[in-house]
Amino acid sequence: MTLDLFDNARDDKDKVETLCDGAVLLHGFALANDSDILDGVDSVLAQSPMRHMFTRSGLRLSVAMTNCGDYGWISDRRGYRYERLDPATGKPWPAMPPAFFELARAAAAVAGYPGFEPDACLVNRYEPGTRLTLHQDKNERDFAQPIVSVSLGIDAVFLFGGLERNDRPQRLPLRHGDVVVWGGPSRMRYHGVMPLKASSHPRLGECRINLTMRKAM
Repeated sequence: MTLDLFDNARDDKDKVETLCDGAVLLHGFALANDSDILDGVDSVLAQSPMRHMFTRSGLRLSVAMTNCGDYGWISDRRGYRYERLDPATGKPWPAMPPAFFELARAAAAVAGYPGFEPDACLVNRYEPGTRLTLHQDKNERDFAQPIVSVSLGIDAVFLFGGLERNDRPQRLPLRHGDVVVWGGPSRMRYHGVMPLKASSHPRLGECRINLTMRKAM
């Protein structure tokens, strides 16, 4: 039995877990269409490959990333921001695959945010040992719009904190196909990812792909 088939038979599949006011974890929500979603990832990477960006101070980010959609999130000496063009290619970011867009709209609707139309998707690649420190998503123009985060590949532990950096975060195990949505009163909560443990996924190998879909502009 492959891992994909095992995931589709999960006991918690389709469970909706409320994390706090405005935030939910949709267990296995992306499993029904994960083949099309992974095909979309391959298409995006063929046009705009993964790269390690740098902070304003020159530190290299450990998580490799790229983007798709009308806008892409970037980090460099000028700081964090959204741009229409991929600085690595000089071309517009790849179009957001329909499977991404449809998943984001459906997940947002289940979470209580109907009509969500993301125009940006940050694609992150985590390898064993990499992590993402607690932070807020605050480069978007309209904080009334939710965030939709899709977990693919090996397991991770998602840290979902409070509105202050020193608030103790919840530790949420995420598996292939899980989707987290937060918005409204939870939109500015700090969040991150603990260092990944070594594991392997049949299609993605020893990595986790995270899709974070947002309304940037």
